[in-house]
Amino acid sequence: MHDGLREIPDSSKDLFHLRFHLSNLRFQRVFGDDWFALKAEAFARFFGTPVFLIGQTLVVAVWIGLNAIGVVKFDVYPFILLNLAFSLQAAYAAPLILLAQTRQADRDKAHAEADALHREAIAMASAQREITAAEQTTRIVDLLEQNTQLTQLTRELGERIEALTREVHERMMRD
Repeated sequence: MHDGLREIPDSSKDLFHLRFHLSNLRFQRVFGDDWFALKAEAFARFFGTPVFLIGQTLVVAVWIGLNAIGVVKFDVYPFILLNLAFSLQAAYAAPLILLAQTRQADRDKAHAEADALHREAIAMASAQREITAAEQTTRIVDLLEQNTQLTQLTRELGERIEALTREVHERMMRD
């Protein structure tokens, strides 16, 4: 018995269409289930979204604008602190994104395997239904043949009874 199927009553195993995915529940949370893992996954998913790109572009534009005009002078041209911030962001973003991609690939592979098992189970069930249908069709044909034979025998016996009835009637009319 598969570990994930222990939660499902025996009578409903065949009806439970997600039973092949139960072994892959460990892939539901890419980084685990603790607070840091959930935040890391959310952060990795946030990279590359239009909100992130537009927000980062606005922050960089304001940063450069304020330092170039001279409103503040914490990072004057050539914006070394801004380059350091981008390097730090890349140092954290790249591993998170790679980890997310690797785990997503694992999840996709597991789902593909579960789907293949599901398709195989469907094919086996379909083949079994075809065999059952063929057996039932053969049985129905046999029953129809027996019915035809019985109908013919009934007709023959009816004709014989009719002939005997006429014969008895004729003999009684002669006497």
